[in-house]
Amino acid sequence: MRLLITRPQPDADKLAAELAARGHTCVISPVLEILPHDAEVGFDGVQALLLTSRNGVRALCTATDRRDIPVLAVGRGTANEAEGAGFKTLAASGDVAALGALVRETLRPDAGTLLWITGKNVRGDLRADLRAAGYSVVRHVLYEARPVRALPEPGAAALQRQQIDGALFFSPRTAQSFVRILTMAGLESATRSVTAFCLSPAVAAALAGAPWGAIEVAAQTDRAALLDLVDQKDAMTRNAQ
Repeated sequence: MRLLITRPQPDADKLAAELAARGHTCVISPVLEILPHDAEVGFDGVQALLLTSRNGVRALCTATDRRDIPVLAVGRGTANEAEGAGFKTLAASGDVAALGALVRETLRPDAGTLLWITGKNVRGDLRADLRAAGYSVVRHVLYEARPVRALPEPGAAALQRQQIDGALFFSPRTAQSFVRILTMAGLESATRSVTAFCLSPAVAAALAGAPWGAIEVAAQTDRAALLDLVDQKDAMTRNAQ
C-alpha cells in the first residue's frame, strides 16, 4: 500500500521505517513541526510526571538530566519513549481520561504535586479533572506543535498524481491541519480515492472536511492497532483484486 505519513519528525521517519518493514511504500510529508521552548523545569515537591506525548518526553529530556521522578504516560508509545530515556514509567491505555484514571488508581493526592509536561495546545482538561479529585497539578509547556504553511512537496505531488492509497493520522490537530492545508491549496478532491487511517474517533471527526474514499478507525487508541488496521485493509484490497 502507498501511504502518506503526516506525523512530525522524528516520528515520521520511524513510522515510515516500520511500515516499510511491513511491505508498504511511504511518502513523508509532516503537517506539524515541533518547536521546543527554552524553559527551566522545577521539581520541588513533585511526586510524578504526567506525559501525554512522545514530544513531551523529548522536550523534558532536553530541559533536564533528572530521571529519578516516576512517569505516568498516556499510552504505550509515550511510555516506551520515556523508558528509553531512563524513566521508570507506568502506561495508561491511550487517552487523557485513561491517564487520569491511572493517576487516581496509583497516586495519593497528599503525596506531592503532579507535573504535567505538555505542548502549547492540548486536548482534554486533565488538570481540572485531577484537581477535582484533590490532586495538585502544575502544567508546564515545553514545546509547540506548529502547522506548516503548505503540504510538503512529496505529499502534494503524490496526491495530485493519485499515487496515495492511504494516509495515517495520530492526532486531531494533525488531522485538522492537514484538511486546512489541503483546502487552502485546492487539493481537497485529491483524497477521494484515499483511505484515512485514524488512531481514534476524535481524529476521524477532525477529517470530516475532506472527501475521503474511506475513513478507518483503529480498534484501540494504540499505534500497533493502527498499523494492524493498515495491514488488514491492504490484505482485503489485494484479495479483492
